[in-house]
Amino acid sequence: MAAGHDTDSSPAVRLLLRSLRRGRVGHAYLFSGDSMTELEELARALTKALNCTSAQPGSDDALGSCGHCPNCRRIDRFNHPDILWVRPESKLRSITIDQIRDVMHAVNLKPTDAAWKAAILVAAERMNVQAANAFLKTLEEPPPRSLLVLLSTDPQRLLETIRSRCLRLTVGSEVTHVTDAADGEWLTRFSSVVATPQKSLLSRYLLLDGLLKRLAEIRASVERELSAKSPLETHDEVEPSLREKWEDELTAAIEAEYRKRRSDLLNALHWWLRDVWIARNTDAPGISQLPELADNAAKLADRLTPPQALENLKVIERTRRMLETNVQEALAIEVGLLKLNL
Repeated sequence: MAAGHDTDSSPAVRLLLRSLRRGRVGHAYLFSGDSMTELEELARALTKALNCTSAQPGSDDALGSCGHCPNCRRIDRFNHPDILWVRPESKLRSITIDQIRDVMHAVNLKPTDAAWKAAILVAAERMNVQAANAFLKTLEEPPPRSLLVLLSTDPQRLLETIRSRCLRLTVGSEVTHVTDAADGEWLTRFSSVVATPQKSLLSRYLLLDGLLKRLAEIRASVERELSAKSPLETHDEVEPSLREKWEDELTAAIEAEYRKRRSDLLNALHWWLRDVWIARNTDAPGISQLPELADNAAKLADRLTPPQALENLKVIERTRRMLETNVQEALAIEVGLLKLNL
């Protein structure tokens, strides 16, 4: 982890740093937060700090590793034989019991090059029931000098018995209702349009078109980011079975990250509609970060009744729940947008 990265100065990193300096390493960690990218970076930083062969003293806010020794380089490239990454795969985008059995077998073997063997479960909440129960057995009796790291953006979906056996660290706990600049720009445009009365069906479909375009941009961005980090980019000659496994993992990772960022976008819209509801029912200001968003919320609130403002919040919640099923995305969003009181 490079010095100066956003996660470097987080309370989670500082707590890990103090533990490492005292020689206290937990056998199982649960890293939770809003960004899977940051969680993966923290997991890599921890495994590098434990296995670096040329470690330098870290700063007060950063885990110490040289970043250049063979262990550090291989961990960064996701090809260290003792650092095992488990990602959701299969059509259900889940972590299966076969994956858990394979990685637990590997963890119990003697390390090849590392001082600590580690298994890192990305989107750990996606373990199916059988996988979670199998993983729980390993948590109860971990092998010596082994490290189990669970990464999750939705830790409440994990079994309580798993959460209770892990040291839990939260990364990026300060949450705002618009966490992405491009999402903020889209929401500002959206709110500006709906600040004026929407009397035609055409105007609704123009809003729908803008929302679907933003979602297409998000998916394309996720595909670029995750494809660039995939071992497929750095390993041309691999066994067909391994290539197929990496391809399945990449597909599942892209879908999981896209769904999260789609949820972030709808969450931003939900927060703005909450400001509309607040403006309609009280004299208190909402929490919109930009004056234009607050002004547009007030304009829409003037046209709505309190029940209509409340119904908008329920519409977004129902749409988000529908999108967690196998419903067609464009259809679910179209139905939700047409039901909004604008």
